Amino acid sequence: MISYEPFWKTIADRQISTYALINRHGILPDTIQRLRSGRPITTTTLNTLCQVINCEISDIMEFIPEQNSQTNTTK
Repeated sequence: MISYEPFWKTIADRQISTYALINRHGILPDTIQRLRSGRPITTTTLNTLCQVINCEISDIMEFIPEQNSQTNTTK
C-alpha cells in the first residue's frame, strides 16, 4: 500500500500550506484531495510536487507492505 503521510509531514515541516500549493504553484485541488484520500497520482504529478517542494520522492510517499498479501513470482 502507498502512503502519502510523508507528504503531509514534509509540507508541515517546511510550513507550506495546501492553499499555497494550489494558488501559488498551480497544484490542482483534485491532487490535494487524492493525496488526502490515498488515491493514486501520476508520476508526472509526483515530479511536479518534488520540484515545487524541492524534495525527494520519499518525502512524498512510502510503500507499506500489506500484512495479508503474498508475493507470487510465478505466472
